[in-house]
Amino acid sequence: MAQRLTLRTRNPYNTKSNRRRVIKTPSGKLRYLHLKKLTASPKCGDCHEALAGIKTLRPCAYATVSKRKKTVQRAYGGSRCADCVRTRVIRSFLVEESKIVKNVIKSQQTQA
Repeated sequence: MAQRLTLRTRNPYNTKSNRRRVIKTPSGKLRYLHLKKLTASPKCGDCHEALAGIKTLRPCAYATVSKRKKTVQRAYGGSRCADCVRTRVIRSFLVEESKIVKNVIKSQQTQA
């Protein structure tokens, strides 16, 4: 017959925050091991891919971690992925170029 297990905390309900796993102690007894919630990695704001180079932690744990583990050394470091930053830079460059071309065409028309 299987050994009976008692909960080690006062929360008796099967909720997301009360997950547990059965482990065997060195004395050979079975006991509940209370598990922490699973972590979700930070996502890019544009394409919703996981951000590379940033630690995957629970939200409250980011307060105790150093800054270099929360960002990468780039524009939009902790919020956008490298591909999205690249497309933003290219898009803004092309917009500026189109403005310059428009002004050149306008000045050529006024001279002619």
